[in-house]
Order: sequence, then C-alpha cells, then structure tokens
Amino acid sequence: MAEPCPGLALRFQRRFLAARPLRSLPWPELEQSLRTAPDSALLADILHKLESTAAEPLDELYEALADVLKEEEESTHCYKNYLLPSGDCVSLCESTALISGGTTGLLTWEAALHLAQWALQNPSLFRGRTILELGSGVGFTGIAICKSCQPRTFIFSDCHPLVLSQLRENLQLNGLSLEPDRTWSPQTESQGQEGEGQSCQTPKVIVAELNWGSVTEKQLLPLRADVVIAADVVYDPEIIVALIEMLQKLSTSRADRKAPEVFIASTIRNPATYQLFQAELDKAGIRWQVIPAHSSCNFLFDVQPDVTILQLFV
Repeated sequence: MAEPCPGLALRFQRRFLAARPLRSLPWPELEQSLRTAPDSALLADILHKLESTAAEPLDELYEALADVLKEEEESTHCYKNYLLPSGDCVSLCESTALISGGTTGLLTWEAALHLAQWALQNPSLFRGRTILELGSGVGFTGIAICKSCQPRTFIFSDCHPLVLSQLRENLQLNGLSLEPDRTWSPQTESQGQEGEGQSCQTPKVIVAELNWGSVTEKQLLPLRADVVIAADVVYDPEIIVALIEMLQKLSTSRADRKAPEVFIASTIRNPATYQLFQAELDKAGIRWQVIPAHSSCNFLFDVQPDVTILQLFV
C-alpha cells in the first residue's frame, strides 16, 4: 500500500534552506494547489515567506514542488483490477488509506471479496432478481455480481457523499452506466420494479443514498429487494442496532410479499463486536445461520482473514 509522501520537511531542508533568497511564485494555479493540498503546511509557509521577497526564483524549487504535489496526489488513490472466474475483470479506483475523507468506505475490504466469491459460486440466488447491497463502498461485490450472476436489478447503497461519488465513477468504469432515472434517494423515490424473475445480460443499476437511521419503511417500499447483501458492516458496536432496524424496515416494507433473503459477510476482527451483533439479532427475534463458504478467497493472495457469512431470517 502506498503511503503519504514521507519526510516532506526533510526534503526541503536538504535542498533549499541554503538557497539564495527567492521571490514569489509566478504560477497562480500552483500556488492555489499548494494552499489547498492536504499535508502541505510547510509548502504554504514557504510561499508565505516568498511573497515578502523579490529575489530570483529557483527552477529546482518549482520542480520539487511539482514532485511533492504529484506524490501526494498519487498516494491518495490507486486503481486495482480483480480478475473474475469468467475471465472478466472488475476495475476500481480506491483510496490507499484505511480512512480517507472521514470514511472507511473508499477501499475494498476482505469480507467484500469473500462475499463476491461466494455469490459467484451461487449465481442462481441472484439471477433475475432485485438485489440490494447495504454499505456498497467502492462497489466490488455488486459489480462482480452484475457481471457474472445476471440479476435483473442491482441497487448499490451507501450514505457518505464521497463514497457515493466514487461508487458512481467505478460503475461507469466497469460499463454500468447510470441513467438519470436510475438514482434513488428518500427525496426522489424511483418507480416500482417490473418484470420480476427476468434475467438479463445488462442489469438495471440503481445507486441509493441510504441512511439506516433515518430512512422510513415507506421510502424503502419502491426498492422491493428480493435479496439483501452486505459486507464488513459489523465493525462498530454503535451502528449494529441501526443495521438491525434497517433490516426490520426492509422486511416490513414488503409485508404483502415474502421477506427478502439476507446475507451478511463479516471479517471477525473483534470477537466481542461480532458476538454483540449476534446477541442483538437474537434480541430482535431474527434467526440466523452460518453459511458454509471456502476458508480461502481467490481474490486475496497473502493473509486469509477470518470471514463468516450469515444468512438472516428477518
């Protein structure tokens, strides 16, 4: 994993502290980039000092500043390609940091890889059906299912603006374009789903902005999901109750039909948190069972984490 540009201050100390006096930079766009770029406090301080001088600028300074900006930008995101068993490929733009922009949703987590592998081994569960994914993140699992399992409709969902923006870009990157009427939010509910059970090579794709704590059963009604999936959403004790209440709302919103099938994949990082999730499921009267799955994941080449997939009966 790439890391943010290290030793920024040291680099400038070595190259420029002994340099002759410099005058203000003549490139407004570069100056603005430096002022707004993250982790560039030192560069902004240098610019401030240069503004009070009238000396000849150094070409080396321009080159170094450009290098630093490039390194900082390159350390923020990267592109990853995941080869599917069919020979197709899922291409994603992801963050290189575990937490970026105040969210952990800008990179693919291990449980998403395991859930995708399990889904590709069970395509009949998704073929010709409406799938809702909670906490889609950058979209790996859903894109893999869209490319390999022939769902009729796939609804990607998340709540963070940066995640939703990156998700839409990744959908387009993989040829899953969103039409104007295929974006759903509580304020602009989409039209109902028709043609249940019809599989297609190119599924209808929707991006939904879903806040588990505030969305209502009425707002969920148009989604009409047959299958609900999620990966790595059980990591914080504070959101477990909201997740369970969301699942209950999804079940109630389909009162005239059978409840959706629900599958949650989790990486067991903190056993106490995972046990709390199971205890809250029991308290809510939601039955669950462990789904047998391969202990290893073809999408992972180094450490194989402890991942469990639960089927919930809401």
